[in-house]
Amino acid sequence: MGVTIKDVAKAAGVAPSTVSRVIADHPRISLATKKRVKKAMKEMGYHPNANARSLANRSSQTIGVVMPAGADKALQNPFFPEVLRGISAVAHKMDYSMLLNTGETEDEIFEGVQRMVYSNRTDGIILLYSKLNDSVTNFLLEQNFPFVVVGKPSERIDEITHVDNDNVRGGKEITNHLISLGHERIGFIGGSTDLVVTVDRMRGYQIALEEAGLPFLEEYRIHTDFLESGGQQAVNELFSLPDPPTGLVVTDDLMSIGVVSMLEECGKMVPEDISLVSFNNVYLTEVTRPPLTTVDIHIYDLGFQAAKCLIEKVKDKSEPAKRVIVPYTVEYRQSTKQKEATLKNI
Repeated sequence: MGVTIKDVAKAAGVAPSTVSRVIADHPRISLATKKRVKKAMKEMGYHPNANARSLANRSSQTIGVVMPAGADKALQNPFFPEVLRGISAVAHKMDYSMLLNTGETEDEIFEGVQRMVYSNRTDGIILLYSKLNDSVTNFLLEQNFPFVVVGKPSERIDEITHVDNDNVRGGKEITNHLISLGHERIGFIGGSTDLVVTVDRMRGYQIALEEAGLPFLEEYRIHTDFLESGGQQAVNELFSLPDPPTGLVVTDDLMSIGVVSMLEECGKMVPEDISLVSFNNVYLTEVTRPPLTTVDIHIYDLGFQAAKCLIEKVKDKSEPAKRVIVPYTVEYRQSTKQKEATLKNI
């Protein structure tokens, strides 16, 4: 016969009801008692019946995670495995599972989220994107269903818990780095303008140019997929201009790698011919040649904080909406250099 709650209670010196409360993570049970009971459970090899516990708590003990549309492409980007790693760390610690919702179209994503909510398969949802006029966000608000956004909501921002970086400030700081090196023709390569993260980073780029008295030119701005192929397409457009840029702000590292590759095919080298800065600091930025100067947005921490906020909201439905800003840092590497014309004028 297997180990029962009564056996665990006897070993821990507590009542069986206390063991049940520890399993349910009841807030009124002291940390010392929780540790003692969990120690007894581990030593005796006792595993709670997940289905019975879910019914008792009316909880699935599962977090839903929603990818942006076109998940087959998105998963090629190292951002997503890293943010999932952060979410998973909290989920594992708090004894939650993860259910990943993917789809090729926005309709498929929406239908998947509806299934998650109506079938009680998840206790709450994390959206790994933020876009304008998002049907999923509006649906979750209407259903009063617990959710957290990784990124900045495009509207009703005070009603939605979200975890983000200060992307406007980051865009300005990384653009100012190129300006400080003497670059005046600075291009911008970003994702879709439906994505709030693209809009914010471009806004920072614009502010830096305007404060430096440099033009904010439409022909220097390209919007494409957050993929290596997107970066290659952007290079073709920018370097067919009569006066191509000497510096580039790229809003995603994987796209930057495509840019570097395409520049080499065109006979241009980074940073000898063009300086390039990027965002995210995925692991590839250190091993690519040259290593990329990039804004480290601490992707793992974004996922970690999002999961933490969601579970707090699931446990206490009255938890108010909050904004968590994860600080960024800039990793200065070898993809930028002083513009030669500036050196000659010194």
